[in-house]
Amino acid sequence: MEVAALVLPVFAIIVTGWLAGWLGYISRSLADGLVHFAYNVAMPALLFVTIAQEPARNLLEWRFLLAFGGGSILCFALVFLTVRAGWGRDLASSTVYGMTAAMTNTGFVALPILHSIFGQPAVLPAAVATVFVAAVMFPVTVVLLERARGDVRKSSGRTVLLMKQIVLNPMVLSTLIGLAWAIAGLPIPAPVAAYLNILAAALTPCALFAIGLGLSVEGIRSNFTPSIVLAAVKLAIMPLMVYGLCVALHLNPLYTIAAVVCAAVPTAKTMYILAHEYKVEEPLVGATVSITTMLSVASLLGWIYIVSGLPTNPS
Repeated sequence: MEVAALVLPVFAIIVTGWLAGWLGYISRSLADGLVHFAYNVAMPALLFVTIAQEPARNLLEWRFLLAFGGGSILCFALVFLTVRAGWGRDLASSTVYGMTAAMTNTGFVALPILHSIFGQPAVLPAAVATVFVAAVMFPVTVVLLERARGDVRKSSGRTVLLMKQIVLNPMVLSTLIGLAWAIAGLPIPAPVAAYLNILAAALTPCALFAIGLGLSVEGIRSNFTPSIVLAAVKLAIMPLMVYGLCVALHLNPLYTIAAVVCAAVPTAKTMYILAHEYKVEEPLVGATVSITTMLSVASLLGWIYIVSGLPTNPS
């Protein structure tokens, strides 16, 4: 009941956003504006103000990166090889299947949830997971899809553009600036910190409400069976892999919970953008994003309860 009391209000915001859009109370088109504000203003403010005030020695928890990143890559490889070798799909489809099961929506779901439940200490691991998704999983997906496309002439130009997009990504950039600030040991002036904290406080309601407002169930009927299978891998098998790595690496309890939550959140909407860009498995990805978003209400509640009760090896 204590876990439910913490988690259910968070998902109630998502449900409220969905109801507001479904009833026509608020136009679904406004979801884009909320997402842009959360992504470009509120989230960078939260990441910077949290990381910049963290002691430099606490900034890089390699065991967390190995647990979350290793679990993400293992999950991708499992699905990719199954689809490629078992089902005989081509490289592009296999890549999209694998990343749909492994690329997590850490920025818009995991980070606000961890921040609202555990406060500022949980923002740092969520930031690390977000940067890993943006700087590793996303580029790997693009490289594989480009290889599948076979357009060698454009690949180098696309790679340079991709690297610029990663470095200038608001989440990555604010994290890097925060890291530099913390390493330099500079204090944040009180008025600046207060200003940033006001903006940061808007992240949770804006991001979660926007997710609900933009949630669509229209595409779920198509590709229902493979989407359910991918959702099961995303919400059950991947968090289990990550938890196993956390225990094996003796990760502390808070970071273990953060790693599992980051692994158990829905598929990133970035995957739908990529599927649309490369015209590969668009209906499948759209349906999986919707299904994982809805089912994660229950699965995240269960995972937080389970991980909170199971033994972890404190560092």
